[in-house]
Amino acid sequence: MKLLRMLSRNIRDSFKSVFRNFALSLASISCITITLIVVAISIILSINVNNFATLVEKDVTIVAFLDKNVTEEQKTIIEETIKSLDNIESYTFESKKDITKEMMDSSPTFSNIMENWEDEENPIQDTYQIKVTDIEKINQTAKDVEGIKGVDLVKYGEGMVEQLVSIFDTVRKICIGMVVALILVTAFLISNTIKITIVARKREIDIMRLVGASNINIKIPFILEGLFLGALGAIIPIIATFIGYDALYKHFNGQLFSPFIQLVKPNPFTTYIAISLLIIGILVGMFGSWRAVKKHLKI
Repeated sequence: MKLLRMLSRNIRDSFKSVFRNFALSLASISCITITLIVVAISIILSINVNNFATLVEKDVTIVAFLDKNVTEEQKTIIEETIKSLDNIESYTFESKKDITKEMMDSSPTFSNIMENWEDEENPIQDTYQIKVTDIEKINQTAKDVEGIKGVDLVKYGEGMVEQLVSIFDTVRKICIGMVVALILVTAFLISNTIKITIVARKREIDIMRLVGASNINIKIPFILEGLFLGALGAIIPIIATFIGYDALYKHFNGQLFSPFIQLVKPNPFTTYIAISLLIIGILVGMFGSWRAVKKHLKI
């Protein structure tokens, strides 16, 4: 009970201290706000790049062309073999009749050329459209499919796919590195800003030490004050994230430049970012206060 009363008093005093030292608190809040806005932008870019990469990777398909003279019995064996392979997420069979019809429906030119084709004259081959689980293993999977008896040719955009995977992997790492670096820079800036606040309140700390307050009792109010500063500093970035990203998504109709570059839907994406910003703001605020007051108490 005594602990709860002490914690309640510390929370009350810390909250009052934020407004009592408003000018210094405003400097800390401004620092947190600016850096969290940059962090929010980096997180949004990082996750959208990752989403784009994932969509492209999911769209990559291995196309297996079957021999023209393959029998129905051989098709069954080919399908069972494909099904048994590792790294197969899904597959669909498309007959040459279905492919021909799709091509004829897609273009009047194709329709004029193909409408008089007899089945024996049709040069199009039956195919299996295969999706893989792990795109990094697509090359080996394509070789396994090509080795199946009755498969004439396998295509999946070899060369270009491997380059895309490498580029996306590099971009992901850069984005993650940027977010981590910005969070560390934020913690450092807030720590230094709050340090100025605490140095300006040196007399207050010295009085607390003179009346016999322990280091932990001195630290707790400042750490809680850092918590409030972090939470207050996160308000504007959170509002900007909700309003800004929703406006961006609606302005571009959920995509950038082409339907292939899809933006992440605002809900619940922005909610997760808002929670992350609040947590980051609180943690770095508390850490900054703890680091600054700890250093001061050593003097």
